[in-house]
Amino acid sequence: MSNLKNVELATTTNITTTYAGQFAGEYIAAALLSASTIDDGGITVKSNIAFKEVIKKLATDAIVTAAGCDFNPTSTVTLTERILQPTELQVNLQLCKYDFVNDWESQQMGYGLGQSLPPKFADFMIAHVASEVAQNTEFNIWQGDTTAGSKNSFDGFEKLIAAAVTAGDVPAGQALTSVALTAANIVEKLSDVVEAIPAALYGKEDLFLYISSKAAKLYVQALGGFGANGLGANGVSNMGTQWWNNGSLTVNGVKIFVSPGLSDDKMYAAQKSNLYFGTGLLNSTQEVKVLDMADLDASNNVRMVMRFTSGVQFGIASDIVSYA
Repeated sequence: MSNLKNVELATTTNITTTYAGQFAGEYIAAALLSASTIDDGGITVKSNIAFKEVIKKLATDAIVTAAGCDFNPTSTVTLTERILQPTELQVNLQLCKYDFVNDWESQQMGYGLGQSLPPKFADFMIAHVASEVAQNTEFNIWQGDTTAGSKNSFDGFEKLIAAAVTAGDVPAGQALTSVALTAANIVEKLSDVVEAIPAALYGKEDLFLYISSKAAKLYVQALGGFGANGLGANGVSNMGTQWWNNGSLTVNGVKIFVSPGLSDDKMYAAQKSNLYFGTGLLNSTQEVKVLDMADLDASNNVRMVMRFTSGVQFGIASDIVSYA
């Protein structure tokens, strides 16, 4: 095979299709919307954001007063806003076709310099990159911090909510200081978060307690009888470690949402309708291309380009409980 690389033959275009236009939206959707927090319905998705979207917030003070003959406007209406501005991101990859000779069926690739990639290679590469983008998106939804390195492509909820706590926008009683979670204290700490939920929010249909994969495992372990929680050695329904079968979890009447991208020892209580993921999903900024470079620079390289936008924002800070 190495001798064939030096033989000068007519260039053959191996990939004639560019994944762009309408199909780009589908592949981008697979990449972005398959992040666990989004795909499992734990966040409100706002698509087709061309540049930025303004999230309006309305607040009033006491609006009910004693009845009288005259119209007496006593309440104060305050309008504020938060900005959801997705960040432009991209993936640039370059692969050599020769690297795939031994990994794919040779009869599908042809021989010599006339080799072409397997018919489904472009689909495979896009699917693989989409999976990687989904994992990165899940991480950034929660832990994203644009000042911390290249993996952090947009600021996540942990950073945004921490700033709101510092600014005093999250009430002191709803800003809990975290400690390392263990099977011995997980029920207590989950209960502390629920206790801090404002009465006006408790019982709302879209209220979730967002926890990490670590916290979920500890909670399952504790309820299996291995935490000091008064459950007895055999845990829930006396089933021990067999009690849970990947079903839903709740704590004190609040639904638990497991977010793999969330930091191990942090938790948040919020309404799904108060947490937003923004993307320009169907905008011109969304693009996927797989290009054979043979006709462009006479190389045996294939380049993949994926461009998209992503970002998160919350609406009302005072409706969030932070354990961080």
